[in-house]
Order: sequence, then C-alpha cells, then structure tokens
Amino acid sequence: MTWPVVTNRSVIVVLVLGAAILFLPNIGGVDVFGIVLDGRFVLVNVIILGLALADFLLAPSPASIDVRRVHPSSVTLGSNASMSWQLERGRGRRTVAVSVADELAPSLGVDGRRFSVALPPESTVTNTFQFTPTRRGRFTPSQLVVRTSGPLGLVQKQRTFGVETTLRVLPPFRSAEQAELSLKKARLLEVGIRAARVRGSGTDFDSLREMGPDDESRRIDWAATARTGKPIVRVFRTERNQTVTVLLDSGRIMAGRIDDVPRIEHAMDGAMMLAELTTGLGDKMGLMAFDERVHTTIPATNRRRQRSAIAEQLFDLQPALVSSNYQDMVTHVLTRQRRRSLIVLMTDLEEQAVREFLLPALPLLVRTHVVAVASVADPDVHYWAGQPIVDEETMYLRAAAIEETERRRRVAADLAALGVRVIDEPPETFSQVLGDMYLDVKSTGRL
Repeated sequence: MTWPVVTNRSVIVVLVLGAAILFLPNIGGVDVFGIVLDGRFVLVNVIILGLALADFLLAPSPASIDVRRVHPSSVTLGSNASMSWQLERGRGRRTVAVSVADELAPSLGVDGRRFSVALPPESTVTNTFQFTPTRRGRFTPSQLVVRTSGPLGLVQKQRTFGVETTLRVLPPFRSAEQAELSLKKARLLEVGIRAARVRGSGTDFDSLREMGPDDESRRIDWAATARTGKPIVRVFRTERNQTVTVLLDSGRIMAGRIDDVPRIEHAMDGAMMLAELTTGLGDKMGLMAFDERVHTTIPATNRRRQRSAIAEQLFDLQPALVSSNYQDMVTHVLTRQRRRSLIVLMTDLEEQAVREFLLPALPLLVRTHVVAVASVADPDVHYWAGQPIVDEETMYLRAAAIEETERRRRVAADLAALGVRVIDEPPETFSQVLGDMYLDVKSTGRL
C-alpha cells in the first residue's frame, strides 16, 4: 500500500506561507462549519493543501521502481565486503528523486542503509556501500522502503517491498598463520630433518637404511643386517589416517566473553586450526557440537576443505543458556567412535560444572581414547593476579583473580589425575598449544 509522507521542504513552505499571512490584506472571515476563520488563514491552507495534493498525484508510483539488493552469499567476520542496491525504472517523463531505506542489522556495519538517488526514465542506477560485519550468523533482511518525490518535493509516495536475501557471516580463521607454522614443523619432523628421536616415532614401516649413531638398537633389522654385513635399521613413518574428534561445548559456560568476544569464538578458531593441521598431515578430523544434547555432527574426513566445512556449518552457532549434558555427549561419542582416537573437548574449566558433571562422565571416554580438555583462559585474570595492591579496589580484584586461578588449577589437576591432557591458555597462545598437543600425541604414537 502507498502512503503519503511529508518532506522537510513542505514544512518550510508552511512556515513561509504562515508568516506571509501577517502581510496579506484582510479579506474578511470565512464560515467553516459554524466557525468563523480568518480568510487569509483559509486561503493559505487551501494553497498549501492544493500544492501538496498536486505534488502527490504527480509523483510516480514506487511500484514503478524495481529495487534489488545485491551482496555476496557469505562473508567472513571482520572482513570488508560490498553491498549494492540496483534501482531500475521504465518509461517516464522526468528524472525522479528516489529514497531507499533498507532493513539491515546494525551489526552488519553498513553505513548507507538509507540513501537517495536521481533516477532518469528507462535507466538503472546502482548504489554501493562497503560494510564490515561485527557479528557472525545468518542475516535475512526482507524489506525495503522506497519513496518517490513529486516535481515540487513537498510530498513523497512511500511503499514497502518484500526483498528477502540471505547473508551468512562466517567465523574468521585467526590462527591461519599458526596452522601453517605447525604444518611446516610437523613435516620437518616427518622427513627427518630434525635429528632428535622420540619414543614411539611412528609404527608404519617406511624403508631400511644403514644404522646411525642416534638409532636405537631395537630398530635393527637382523635379516637385512645378516645379508649386507652392516647394521641395518628399520625406518618408520608417522601414522596417517588417524582420527581427531573435537567436542565443542555450546552451553552457557561458553557465553562468557574474553577479549570482548564469547569463549565459543576462540574455541571455534581452535577447531578450524586443528582441522587445517590434521587434514594437512593426512589424518581425519570430525566435530560434534553439544549443549543439553548433541545437535551438530560433522563426520570425520581428511579432505583439505574440512576447515571450510566447519566454518560453513557452525557460522550461526551461538551459546545456548543451558547446562551442557556431558554424559549424553560421552555416550554419543562411544557409540559412534569405536576406534581409538584423540578426543578434544573444548569447554571451560568451571569448577562446579566439571566436578558435578564432567568428571563422572570422563572415565569411560579415557578408557578407550586419548582425551584432552581445552579451555581458553582469561588474560585479565592473570593480569590482576600479579598486580600490586595500591588501594581497596585493586586488593579485591587481585584476591578474586588469585581465587579464580587457584580454582582452575585444582580442576586441571583433577582432570590430569584421570589421564586427561589439559590446556588452559589465553587466546593468543591457545591455538599454538593446541596444535603442539596434537603433534606430541601423534609423534609419540599414543594413538
């Protein structure tokens, strides 16, 4: 439906003509429904209403303007992208001033949600703005408001159109550089450039070579040694096609903010880093996201696009304000992952949740798999724990920080007593330590 909208220019006209009443000669009174009004006042109002009505009737219908919203189907959080509006008009007699207002979320960071253009007959005008989203997720703007002006610019015709598009804002891969460094490190170890030998450095037979000073005697191949008359050792390569499963907690404890973003954002970045690292080394990586139930499952694969698959499936995942069901998660894993693998549980070391729900559920998981619990520590807690006391406020802040640090240390010790590897690192080192843990488990043959 089309509605009339009064413009600022009409307000100015009303003020000017209203002031002109004082300078007009008195033309007597006019009886309007039994009320006698100043003739000058009636005359000015008739002129204003006549001009407004004529301007409204002469304004082209907004339905004659075809408006399309054009943008990429997906962008990465924090990256710059372009959004355009294409306005197309058919036949007409004159250039029309068209105003457009779009229904866009403020977190998309589009400055030009409202704009005006001059649209000649039989033409297409494109208006483009840059935007930088500040929140990931799915955005479905569905309405556009279009206004067309008459020749006098006093009254506009307004109409709302349904123009629904979908924009996906994907999580950023902040640890891309760290993943590449970890891959290079692993490949150097694998080809033997680094001379240090580690326990259990692979069980897949690769080749035979002459024994060196750093080789262990248990690697000697006695049959080959007898044939050649020289000590020959077996060379083993690191196993491939192993499985890493990330269990991503999306319950209430992952909604806490660290460095101004929820904990789950750092956990998702760590999961993508592990996907890049594991698939780069020929291993399989899968993911399960859970809160009070397991709601997202990404099958384990060694495809190099697994990281992109994780980003595309979890782009709109937000922490649910419910307690996570660790027992259900463990049952889900045990029924679907029978082969020994590395299980990385990304959650928070909240003492009550860990003691009441996680610790009783872990023994069944540790019995079959290598289990690691990865948590993102708050750097502000570490900062205040080491600050000197200068006033009452810093005293309370330091005491609270020390208490929180001690709670997390106790929880980590309880988990380690079960044979669980614990990572509790700030965001800047979280991905690095996570990658080193995986490489250590892999290189020492624990899988």
